Amino acid sequence: MEKIKLNNIKITDSLFGSYTKQVADKILEYQWEVLNDRQKEAMPTYCIANFKIAAGEMEGERRGVVFQDTDLYKWLEAVAYCIDNGTGKAFERQADEIIELVGRAQEPDGYLNTYFTIMAPEKKWSNQVEGHELYTAGHLMEAATAYYEATGKDHLLNIARKNADLICRVFGQEEGQIHGYPGHQEVELGLIKLYKVTGDKRYLDCAYYFIDERGKEPSYFLGEIRQRGRYEFFPEFDNYDLSYSQAHMRPVKQKTAEGHAVRAMYMCSAMADLAGERQDKDLLEACKAIWNNVTQKRMYITGGVGSSGLLERFTVDYDLPNRTNYSETCASIGLMMFGQRMTAVTGDARYYDIVEKALYNTVLAGINIEGNRYFYVNPLEVVPEFCTKRTYMDHVKANRQKWFSVACCPTNVARTLASLGQYIYAREGNTLFIHQFISSEAKVALKDGSLHVKMGSKLLQNGVVRIGYENEGTKELRIKIRVPEYAKSVKMILDGDLIEPEKEAGYMIVGAGEAGKHELAVYFGIDAKWVAASDNVREDCGKVALVKGPLVYCLEEKENGRNLAGVFVEIHKPIEPKEPAEGLVGDIPVLEYEGSRLENKRIPSDGLYGEPGFELRETKLQAVPYCLWNNRGSGEMLVWQKVKF
Repeated sequence: MEKIKLNNIKITDSLFGSYTKQVADKILEYQWEVLNDRQKEAMPTYCIANFKIAAGEMEGERRGVVFQDTDLYKWLEAVAYCIDNGTGKAFERQADEIIELVGRAQEPDGYLNTYFTIMAPEKKWSNQVEGHELYTAGHLMEAATAYYEATGKDHLLNIARKNADLICRVFGQEEGQIHGYPGHQEVELGLIKLYKVTGDKRYLDCAYYFIDERGKEPSYFLGEIRQRGRYEFFPEFDNYDLSYSQAHMRPVKQKTAEGHAVRAMYMCSAMADLAGERQDKDLLEACKAIWNNVTQKRMYITGGVGSSGLLERFTVDYDLPNRTNYSETCASIGLMMFGQRMTAVTGDARYYDIVEKALYNTVLAGINIEGNRYFYVNPLEVVPEFCTKRTYMDHVKANRQKWFSVACCPTNVARTLASLGQYIYAREGNTLFIHQFISSEAKVALKDGSLHVKMGSKLLQNGVVRIGYENEGTKELRIKIRVPEYAKSVKMILDGDLIEPEKEAGYMIVGAGEAGKHELAVYFGIDAKWVAASDNVREDCGKVALVKGPLVYCLEEKENGRNLAGVFVEIHKPIEPKEPAEGLVGDIPVLEYEGSRLENKRIPSDGLYGEPGFELRETKLQAVPYCLWNNRGSGEMLVWQKVKF
């Protein structure tokens, strides 16, 4: 299964189109100003300055986190996707100029990392646990391959190859090489992309080495820590837990999602890629086991993963608190990457149910509708005054932020939105795959012809998706359409006739018919409904969440007042769609339903404890999509609501 080039896809969707348009119109420019420390609203990043210092073009001390370089690389990757999709041509000159600077910061042997070049050249490759050298290199490689594919320009690609060649020499099984692997997985993904673009198998082999070597005994990480005797960047790593970086056992033997959530998802994405490239059944089985553990026992209803604010990590099965929930935006992007690859390798559409869940909820919630404020953390319940610095709630922000000292999420969201078309469509042989129901147009070259597709989606409004297409080939062309898990029924009409499509691995299969134009209408039975969690999720016992299709809904203070924890809902009464909320995007209905508010009149407003005297007061409640919360001012937010029995 192959991705389709972005220049053949145009997104026109009322929800996602507003975000993807913002990438080129506002997001890239805002982030560029931040990276250059010219955005007064945001904290300084020192990112571009660090490259100038490393290149010998500016005096000063290198500042920012050890992996600060990746902010630029992900920005460049987003620019590449925007150039490819036809919206980012205006940024090409800026990108070319900054690529020249990156090249000047590279050392003669290919080494490229502003921290170690400036601050600690004698310590290169000595601290894989904390140093993020390979993580940074991986994002360089991803940016380089994207920019080459979008523009045909190979300067950044050559920089990345020179760096990758060095890594292939430094790390490996041979005598004199370092028998180690990255503390934060990412280089594997970059190396695999380099292999796909260049055909150089050394890069694929190196990626496999990093996965295969990980977790072997004796532990490379523990040996490195003993030799160094201290932690240079992250004192919180004291008494290092190997599972934090998925190095507690070989990845091929792992069956549960452990440790830092982004590391885990990036590792699994690389494992899935390698399973496909090498036809490695053992790696694929490990991917399936970890996927099942994540999605069946360790994932929020919003597609958020990694519940612990301490070390941004997975904990144990069913530990899914709502107010202290971490659910880093990058982790859900990693989950999307993992699911996309699993479908590509297995041919099973059902992985895209989770891709969709993460995209529509946590990932979109990670950015405001203007494109200049971001959530790093995505809880399912927020009381603004409880989000207090230097407490157990320090990581939870009541409002999206202008930037972060660790700013992996903003540029990650930008590159994901800019490349969104590749999550909608894919191809293989004479088959077009439709994985997401996002209004768009696509021109798809297949083995024996091509399809010109125009999809108009009202999935979020009434469950109807209309797909007009022109078959510019033979009868052999097929369209495989994912059947979402939330669709209680499906009806399909092709050129006015009701059809019963063949079904396979989560897809409906439609023959593209004779050459010429055709109209396909798909009617998914989608109603707003209440969803309960397993009894094992203690936080959610006696509670329900409201969903419609891929969207999770939430209560906001704006419509429903304060103290949302005192709200009870009537789950057997109708849920009514209402006009979209003013000030939001996507033309998505507000959902209204009956509920009650719990009050205790025996305790005065300035009291704390007293006799129980509970009363329920009936009220109407209105819910908005979780992804759009906090776009109309600060206030409480709640996903899981108590049931009135």
